[in-house]
Amino acid sequence: MNTEHDDIDDRLIWLLKRFELKAHIFQAGPLHNPQNFQTQDNLGYIHVLKSGKLLLETTGKPALLLEEASIFFYMNSMKHRLIPKDDNVNLVCASFEFGANLKNPLTQALPEMLVLKQKDMPTLTKSLNLLFKEAEENHCGRQAILDRQIEIIIILLLRDLMDENRLDIGLLAGLADTKLAKAINAMHAEPEKHWSLEELAAKAGMSRARFANSFRTTVGITPGHYLTEWRLGIARSLLSRGKTVQLVADTIGYSNASALSRAFITHLGISPSAWRKKYLADN
Repeated sequence: MNTEHDDIDDRLIWLLKRFELKAHIFQAGPLHNPQNFQTQDNLGYIHVLKSGKLLLETTGKPALLLEEASIFFYMNSMKHRLIPKDDNVNLVCASFEFGANLKNPLTQALPEMLVLKQKDMPTLTKSLNLLFKEAEENHCGRQAILDRQIEIIIILLLRDLMDENRLDIGLLAGLADTKLAKAINAMHAEPEKHWSLEELAAKAGMSRARFANSFRTTVGITPGHYLTEWRLGIARSLLSRGKTVQLVADTIGYSNASALSRAFITHLGISPSAWRKKYLADN
């Protein structure tokens, strides 16, 4: 098995390697009373409606009445409320962490809220059926299984967003483009490399000018800006795990700790050491 080639072609592998996805299901089954969700730093939410009529109220957005099986998804924490409108509401709700406080590029690239009908995502049907089957039973290990199942569904949802080109701009839109995906994956795989625009364009099989224009139009920022964001996201992930500033600098392609510190201060307004101290205090 050529795992190196698989890594090159897998559009999500580096996001999943660099930023740990952890989910926790806290509602699985009938919902009879309104449920409120407050803003919590670093948490996203996913709700999977199996049946019934459900009113979804989200701060700053029009209320939505859901009357068929749906998935609604908040990559970043937003205040919202679920109100059952009949006695048949059956759903699974989970919170999840996916490096939001570390600035996972997905947290910046996805819409604040996504609502999708399950019938429009047939590739998720088997996994959703298994999720609800487990939710309806009471076997040992149920919570652990449900948590792992919803993590799989989140990954499948991200895959579906790319495969079906559901987003017009952002990282997943870039990964949905077969040419741009090659350049993005190259940056993801080797953040320490000093990528030139010409090298990235060659990865994409495009001219320099066409690549630069297509990348900015599709992803929303320049390739250089994206590479910097990716590097600094990895840096925060490594710092949060106790790695030294010098080791982090070496890992992501900065010449020394001072160069990384300058990049942190320029882009984040804080030094790596100060950022780590704040992160540890907040978590």
